[in-house]
Amino acid sequence: MKSVATTTQAGTKPAGEIIRQAPVTQAANGVCFAAAGETAITAAELERMVAAVPRAVAAALVEAKKAYYFVPLAVSEGEETLVADRYDVALSDRAVCHRNLTIGDAQCVFISTRLMDDKFSVAFEFYINVGHAFVERAGVAQAFADTAWKQVEEGVRGETSLDAHDARKLALPAPGGAVNERARNDYLSAAFADAIAIYMLSLYLDVDYYELREREYPLLAPPAMAERLKKIAELFPPNAGFEFNVFYRRKA
Repeated sequence: MKSVATTTQAGTKPAGEIIRQAPVTQAANGVCFAAAGETAITAAELERMVAAVPRAVAAALVEAKKAYYFVPLAVSEGEETLVADRYDVALSDRAVCHRNLTIGDAQCVFISTRLMDDKFSVAFEFYINVGHAFVERAGVAQAFADTAWKQVEEGVRGETSLDAHDARKLALPAPGGAVNERARNDYLSAAFADAIAIYMLSLYLDVDYYELREREYPLLAPPAMAERLKKIAELFPPNAGFEFNVFYRRKA
């Protein structure tokens, strides 16, 4: 008798069910997180990824009652979010990198680990979410705003994200005109969140800056990025067990 191989679709559960079932861990810095399904990330790697969030940043997440759920795929079904227990090609077409869900006064963020190729990408997705959540809660530090806007006024090339790139263009005045203050504030918020995310990524991994290169906009010049990251390090010193360094030339 000839056997026929079959492929079964991954099982899915409503995100609310994952929230009820997945045990939540609170890291030493206060960040709450959980993992469910075949995420392809070891528990040790996930713990270190979360632990890299500086305590001052983490405090804002605790105040906002944020919790991060690392799952294989978060699938958007209209207003509902479903979570797949493993990677599935068919479901990946409907999956999103992250999905936010509010339960009572808590904010749950589901991160699809299997839509991305490696821990670099997963970590960056997590840190971008953390950076934006922090800025939404705490605003932009004046010391960073002064540094970033001075670079803009000096005509430093490039930016750190498409949002920052677009807002920067809108903020700059036409010859003889005034700065668009609303766009300037949007720019500084985006640039601050970006810098926090890149800083945390550099604490977790040995980052080659050009791995962040995007096609849609020119990446911020390395010396300018280093200046921003040093300012972030002053504002949010690394937790114990993590170090921040800037190297302008990778060792052979």
